[in-house]
Amino acid sequence: MSRRRAVARAPRAHWLLLSLVMTIIAVLLALDLAVTGQLGNPEVRPSGARDFVPADALSAGSVIDPREPTIRHLPDRTLALAFVDGPDPEWTPRVLETLARYHAHATFFVTGANAARYPDLVRQILAAGNEIGNRTMTRVDLSQVGDTRVRVELQSTDLVLAGAAGITTNLVLPPATPVASSVDYDAWKAILRIGNTGRQVVLADTDSQDWREPGVNAIVADSTPRDDHGKVVLMHDSGGAQTVAALDRLVPTLRDTGWRIDSIGAALNVSGVTNPAGLIDRATGWLLIGALQASGWLAGAVRTLLIAATVLAVLRTLIVLVITPVHVWRARRWRPPRRVRERATVLVPAYNEEAGIGATVRSVLASNHPVEVIVVDDGSTDRTVDVVERLRRRLPGLRLIRQPNAGKAAALNTGLAAARTEFVVMVDGDTILDRDAVGRLVAHFGDDGVGAVSGNAKVGNRKGLLGRWQHIEYVIGFNLDRRVYDAFQCMPTVPGAIGAFRRSAMREIGDVSVETLAEDTDLTMALERSGWRVAYEERAVAWTEAPATMGQLWKQRYRWCYGTLQAAWKHRRAVVERGQAGKLGRRGLPYLVVFQVLLPVIAPVVDLAGFFGLFTQKPLAIAATWLGFLALQAVPGVVAFKLDGERLRPLLTLPLQQIVYRQLMYLVVIQSVVTALAGARLPWHKLERRGLSVPPKASAG
Repeated sequence: MSRRRAVARAPRAHWLLLSLVMTIIAVLLALDLAVTGQLGNPEVRPSGARDFVPADALSAGSVIDPREPTIRHLPDRTLALAFVDGPDPEWTPRVLETLARYHAHATFFVTGANAARYPDLVRQILAAGNEIGNRTMTRVDLSQVGDTRVRVELQSTDLVLAGAAGITTNLVLPPATPVASSVDYDAWKAILRIGNTGRQVVLADTDSQDWREPGVNAIVADSTPRDDHGKVVLMHDSGGAQTVAALDRLVPTLRDTGWRIDSIGAALNVSGVTNPAGLIDRATGWLLIGALQASGWLAGAVRTLLIAATVLAVLRTLIVLVITPVHVWRARRWRPPRRVRERATVLVPAYNEEAGIGATVRSVLASNHPVEVIVVDDGSTDRTVDVVERLRRRLPGLRLIRQPNAGKAAALNTGLAAARTEFVVMVDGDTILDRDAVGRLVAHFGDDGVGAVSGNAKVGNRKGLLGRWQHIEYVIGFNLDRRVYDAFQCMPTVPGAIGAFRRSAMREIGDVSVETLAEDTDLTMALERSGWRVAYEERAVAWTEAPATMGQLWKQRYRWCYGTLQAAWKHRRAVVERGQAGKLGRRGLPYLVVFQVLLPVIAPVVDLAGFFGLFTQKPLAIAATWLGFLALQAVPGVVAFKLDGERLRPLLTLPLQQIVYRQLMYLVVIQSVVTALAGARLPWHKLERRGLSVPPKASAG
């Protein structure tokens, strides 16, 4: 397929959809953090001065209407049960069963967050003849927030109740100061704010302390009135087995002594505690419940993915750190069964490589192993042919073949057909080879079972920040992985920048395939499925020109990732095959899919969780987690740089790489997966060469 024809079939970018999805995810995560009280909720403060607080508000069993203001008290020997902070899916039904057994009723002050999660329990509470009260959406201390937050907390809970059960409630039991004895001046001002919303405030005078789980006897003792005054007893329907057992003893015991047990509204003979919600409020409430449930589900999914990403990152680090020393030990002890002295052909497919083709050809012809160079010009529109023609007149051993533009795979096939040697080295038109690179590669062909050899590609233009980031990626990501693949005998890719092939092996599988955009990966996998082993020679170094702009980098990695997905899918049957093919299918492909596709897809969860974690009450823990992930990159990085003989200074940019560069790579993988799932065909993206690769001696830094 020609490059020009492929461009016409380019898929549409999914940026708008991706941006919309990411925005929705961010909003839902922020919503979950808000309703669960993790996003900026002030801590509960100790009680302060009680000046200006009406004395009557501090007495037992208070129901306050701040609009009047009037303060009403329960009749003597009347106990109202106030269950707070539910509903709870396990224990609220048990509490309701206990109340029903004694034909008793209570008032359940639910939080909006829990009511949204379990709307069926809200309906169940009302169906049993109990009352519903408002405990705010997030249990925030209303004395520490302003008027707007008070209204939002109460009105959002009302909307949830409207969506869940078609009602609103007039009763509020404020968090942080639920007991009359804890009301100070700030709390009283908060009560007045609640009154401004048209609601009545309930203050308990007896706290069962059941949330501490002190034991059934202690809960019963704390809940039993000390005198005959009416009481509002505070309990938690999420308190657990001790709360249920204490309730089972408290209700019959008090009734036997003449106490009346009822809900707050019934005990005070107050009608209109709950009211029917309007149609608009019900519809809005259902939408809010849906959003809250979606946010809770998403938060749970994010936590699961965070665990998965952590496990995968740790697993990859362990694999690399365990396998790399084994590979180094094997590589140092390895000796070829026989010496290879035969001449090798170096193929250089070229399309608009004017800037770097001259340096590439000169470096290849300077090899200390006998070589012949074939440059296949694939319909270049610049001066590539002129540069090669001038070199051909001066340098022996250089051949030039010209053909109409047909793509890199076709150019390689043309070069293979023209090659006269058994061993062929393929390099890109922007690559500079070390003098001994060709010799080190073909030395592996002394083993008759080796069909191809991967070299060690390094970034030549690493002066700028983008170049340093790619340099880190090549050394840590690519070359460490190749050591693992080599140790497991399942190398999925011999890079186009530098790789050697046995022609007789390639004749078995046919021409270089044009079915994928990653022809090097496709070719390597095909060789292994044919039974040939692929080796890695880390001392065969090639210096390649990395993209110099973010746009060029995106195009290159998008093609690489998409082509790799194509090749992995094409050779998926290797999973069930035997021999060398089975090693690729059951070792190489899972490693590739898990660590080069799955991990990058879910790894943004770490950054997303870290970003939102900075706004929670535990930013230091989140920061420590992110630094842990950075360490998982830094430790293998130091190992890889040492093994490759590189200076460690570029690793100083690793933290910034994790923030900026890694996000781009994530988007590349996500976009590639979306494109593959959509069945679109990606065009070949030709990079603009600038001739920036530098010789090895000038590269160290």
